[in-house]
Amino acid sequence: MADLEDNVAIPEFSNLVQMDPYLKPFEKDFKRRYEQLQKQLSQLEETEGGYDKFTSSYKSFGVHRQPDNSLHFKEWAPAAEALFLTGDFNAWEKFTHPYTKKEFGKWELVLPPKPDNSPAVDHKSKLKVVVHTQDGERLYRISPWAKYVSREEKSVIYDWVHWDPPNPYSHIHPRPKKPKSLRIYEAHVGIASPEGKVATYTNFTTNVLPHIRDSGYNCIQMMAIMEHAYYASFGYQVTSYFAASSRYGTPEELKQMIDVAHSMGIVVLLDVVHSHASKNTEDGLNQFDGSDSCFFHSPPRGEHKLWDSRLFNYSSWEVLRFLLSNLRWWMDEYGFDGFRFDGVTSMLYHHHGIGAGFSGDYSEYFGLQVDEDSLVYLMLANHILIPCIPTASLLQRMCRGCLLSAEDWRREDLALITDWLWPFPTSGFRS
Repeated sequence: MADLEDNVAIPEFSNLVQMDPYLKPFEKDFKRRYEQLQKQLSQLEETEGGYDKFTSSYKSFGVHRQPDNSLHFKEWAPAAEALFLTGDFNAWEKFTHPYTKKEFGKWELVLPPKPDNSPAVDHKSKLKVVVHTQDGERLYRISPWAKYVSREEKSVIYDWVHWDPPNPYSHIHPRPKKPKSLRIYEAHVGIASPEGKVATYTNFTTNVLPHIRDSGYNCIQMMAIMEHAYYASFGYQVTSYFAASSRYGTPEELKQMIDVAHSMGIVVLLDVVHSHASKNTEDGLNQFDGSDSCFFHSPPRGEHKLWDSRLFNYSSWEVLRFLLSNLRWWMDEYGFDGFRFDGVTSMLYHHHGIGAGFSGDYSEYFGLQVDEDSLVYLMLANHILIPCIPTASLLQRMCRGCLLSAEDWRREDLALITDWLWPFPTSGFRS
């Protein structure tokens, strides 16, 4: 029986082989990967009504105010025995507001409005998910979909803060056209000031954006925006994936910063960390439902021994929902124009680049050392985001080597740039 890959036709693959005949021995690998992508897209269509609906799951998970001012809460916690909501709204009573268990590990709760028809949970009030595990433990967690988290001055733990401002910021300026060539200014809001303190979104808008524009840059790569409890990690130990870091200001101030950048003709890329996550439990994704494998592979596969962090399970349907929706959230809600992916070598290879070198031999990019689940995830991200926002750009930063998938290669409208760090960077500017 012929291999299934023999029946897979990759668009324009012959052109790729013509450009580089040394890829011909790996044709079956390309076909297998492309077939996996097509299967995922077909499953999304059959089970979720298409990728647009699937990647818009941020509109239903977490907490959302409905037209009647009721609040709808939804979480994925497959290993939990029970879920409850507690917070300022109920004087931190632990068991008065239980979630209802649904299919596939989902949990839902609806809070009707107050007698005056205002939402049951006030803007900027604190919340916690109380998780009862199958072992009888009681855990206090932040929703993985939390839109805003903050930390009290004397606390080491971040709090889930309900963010529902009465007058949310509305973008004024359209997205700039995608530049023919990118001149990238890599920036970190917190250190973008000569003062000895953590700088703010407002400072960046007022003092840094004009400098970037006047220096001739047309693109900003923003580091350390996704919330991270450990500031010294430079944003690479993410704890809350849907929350803009509160240490620099409010979500509305970040939206204004991006809007002003757009008014200057500057596109804004988000430094996104989907390669791993912080090990924090009380204010991170780790062990959200009490298990060691909710969003991640179980150890040892689910742990990065050098970064001391957790590794996502890209074969999980709900993990794909979470990560792809995360990309859509930052583009739809904040107006980011694209992404620079960090730690892609760690994603693509089971060895994570630890103790492995890349000589340039193509065989190093194929075979059992490749985590094809993560590869297909990146292909999905490429495939899905461009139709949503045609001006989107995707950058992948790799500590060592990688070959583009055939799907990546053929998408001429996608600005896919590889920032080689081995042995030195060649794309973009660092200022």
